[in-house]
Amino acid sequence: MQMSHRIDGFQCSPIRRLSPYAREAAAKGIKVYHLNIGQPDIKTPEPALKAVQDYSAKTIAYGPSEGLPELREALSEYYKGYNCQVDPEDILITTGGSEAIQFSFMTVCDPYDEVIIPEPYYTNVASFANVAMVNLVPVTSRMDDGFVLPTIDDFESKITRKTGAILLCNPNNPTGHVYTREELLQLLKLVRKHDIFLIVDEVYREFCYDGKNFVSVLSFPEYADRVVCIDSFSKRFSMCGSRVGAIVTKNKEFLGGVLKLCQARLCPPDIEQHAALAALRADETTYIAEVKKEYQERRNVLVRGLHDIDGVKCNTPKGAFYLVAELPVDDAEQFAIFMLKDFNLDGETVMVAPCADFYVHKELGTRQVRLAYVINPNDLRHSLKCLAAGLKAYRRRMMHD
Repeated sequence: MQMSHRIDGFQCSPIRRLSPYAREAAAKGIKVYHLNIGQPDIKTPEPALKAVQDYSAKTIAYGPSEGLPELREALSEYYKGYNCQVDPEDILITTGGSEAIQFSFMTVCDPYDEVIIPEPYYTNVASFANVAMVNLVPVTSRMDDGFVLPTIDDFESKITRKTGAILLCNPNNPTGHVYTREELLQLLKLVRKHDIFLIVDEVYREFCYDGKNFVSVLSFPEYADRVVCIDSFSKRFSMCGSRVGAIVTKNKEFLGGVLKLCQARLCPPDIEQHAALAALRADETTYIAEVKKEYQERRNVLVRGLHDIDGVKCNTPKGAFYLVAELPVDDAEQFAIFMLKDFNLDGETVMVAPCADFYVHKELGTRQVRLAYVINPNDLRHSLKCLAAGLKAYRRRMMHD
């Protein structure tokens, strides 16, 4: 049967598409350490779980398309902690940050318009862009420079009459770079000059390390009409399956456009919003501080271990819980398959996410992988041993072939 040509343009996620190999390995009794996906093993806050257990409504009914009023009010208070004056009316609750990005694309862009994005970027953005019929225009950041923001001239050279927005992820998934106030201000001046939007995905804002300060794009009131912030509860409270996110902006015309899409999909998940609200209302300061400390320890274990493996390169990320590593292989995806299909070390192996599809210029990521340090330090150490041994075995195989 004939399928649409449209669907042929979508890519399978490199984060998940090798899962059949992982399931086959597990079926053979091999333990697979999952560094491919940002699914933390950190426990969800108890108040969020209790809110689900105590949900007492007799019917799980449609809620407001904008999201629960009390959740929007709680978020408004939360943003004050980041020097952001946000009213509940500036917030729309979405079905995860993913929907927030897709709705933003559809609101600011016509079909075949363009969004400029630093690469490497969160790979699923390519699918969100395809759904919205938007073309991603890359500005390349590089490992040798620590994945810092490319120059403003690089961004400006990509702006055309089709440009609707610049999209940034801060702290960055997949690189872990944390953008500075100066970098954000340069971009804000640029988008105002060209009458476009700056969309910033801030879902990892809590996780900045080594004394690095996070600066929200919402903390620049003089540029409020140009700014859209994407948020999510998934990573902050380790509740990825809840699918509760948010769009935050002072631009009422933009919000009105997004609301049409929110009404078309009816409402965000109801029970999960109550869980998100409970997590936000609880005294989360201690929880976040402990989780941040844990991630920094995990980062240190992973970075030190990678530096000890011959031929592997990586930077030390300053935020989020990912890094990009360059491996001494010609094809990171084939190596990732080898690790799941043909290799194990004492009954253990590791799953990674090949990075080619984290780029528009896919050739830039053919030797790179994204690693998520979301498993405990002991498991990370086992993963590093598997990775080191696997690289040796893979290179031997390549030499013989």
